[in-house]
Amino acid sequence: MDDGQDGLGARLVREAIAALDAGAGEISLRGLAKAAGVSAMAPYRHFPDKTALLRAVSDRGFAMLAEALATADRAPDEREALTAQGLAYLAFAQAHPALFRLMFSGGGDGGPPGAAKMAAYGVLAGRVARLTPNPAAVTACWALVHGLAILTLDGQSPPDGADSRAVLALLAEGVLQGGA
Repeated sequence: MDDGQDGLGARLVREAIAALDAGAGEISLRGLAKAAGVSAMAPYRHFPDKTALLRAVSDRGFAMLAEALATADRAPDEREALTAQGLAYLAFAQAHPALFRLMFSGGGDGGPPGAAKMAAYGVLAGRVARLTPNPAAVTACWALVHGLAILTLDGQSPPDGADSRAVLALLAEGVLQGGA
């Protein structure tokens, strides 16, 4: 794939994310080529098939998520930084629901987690490791925030974030106490 910011591969990934955000049903290389204003065969120079494209889209989503988490992690208070990461995770899921679901479906190929996913996970893991030596705390934090995101996307939790903030603050307090 062309990883250059301005290359066709990167442009196709951006087009795919925009299509997902707009509620497009099925993403196709042909449709993305048309949206990018290139020939129907041009995407195949960057992606051998749709699975490869979806993996690149998923990877870009995880990079975007990692950026949001890293920004949130700059909060001066440790508890607030962990809570802010959770809120950033929820905001990302709400802003990009179809992309979020694609990202956690294995990027469309069911393969192992890529470097971009591990980088996003690493932001959370790094914060939690600075708060507690309990290795289960990272999984507990991720499971809780991911569960909140899915509940919100599925309309089972208020989207305003008031309950989510309280839940995340409670989780952060528990992590600070050394538990999960």
